[in-house]
Amino acid sequence: MPTTLVLGGIRSGKSRFAESLLPAAGPARYLATGSSASDDTAWAHRVAAHRSRRPAHWTTAETTDIAGELHTRAPLPTLVDDLGGWLAAAMDARDAWDTGSDAVTPDIGELLNAIDAYTVDLVIVSPEVGLTIVPNTASGRLFTDTLGTLNQAVAARCERVVLVVAGQPLVIKGRLT
Repeated sequence: MPTTLVLGGIRSGKSRFAESLLPAAGPARYLATGSSASDDTAWAHRVAAHRSRRPAHWTTAETTDIAGELHTRAPLPTLVDDLGGWLAAAMDARDAWDTGSDAVTPDIGELLNAIDAYTVDLVIVSPEVGLTIVPNTASGRLFTDTLGTLNQAVAARCERVVLVVAGQPLVIKGRLT
């Protein structure tokens, strides 16, 4: 029952690779942290592309309550896509943009506890923030610093960590079997 963190940059292929780690024939759950309700046409196309790749028998929940979903739903192989969307929503809800990353510490703690307690395959997708420029805004730096710290905490709990670059998976920790 491995827990896998899949990291990568924008359009790196991380979601597609993460999806390949779940059983194509059996039941699975997809937790999408980004809302599909948007007037942004480009975003709507991204969401549609993700949906079209998923097997029809997978269940999907659009939610920012990852911990709640992992704690309360029947355990199924699950993909969380992605922690960046989740963190942005948590920071919005806690007004962390003005108060700092400590405001989301309880949310991060709940998420980490839910990851630790999950008893079946769990695949978590997150943007790798360490390969980009340092943002020139305070909110941008707050987000990237907090996401980088979160990624490190999640990676420490995972049996496998994979970095996807140009659609190619590079195993950082553990083995793909």
